[in-house]
Amino acid sequence: MKCLQWIALLLIIIGGLNWLLIGIFNFNFVHFVFGSLWIFERIIYILVGLAALICIPMLKECCKKSCPTSSQSTHE
Repeated sequence: MKCLQWIALLLIIIGGLNWLLIGIFNFNFVHFVFGSLWIFERIIYILVGLAALICIPMLKECCKKSCPTSSQSTHE
């Protein structure tokens, strides 16, 4: 499962960088690479979306570790 999570995180980073390029330069890198092969472009977008779904539990786990719960914090 760790390998799948790393791949998912990498896909999310790639997707985020693509959105950065679209926002700043109006340049879609995925379309640039797979422009004439629209089915591959669509597959990349689907994989990035699935990667986001895979990373949701990772976020919840990370928040549990970094955010103190009410029983752990002290109130004065």
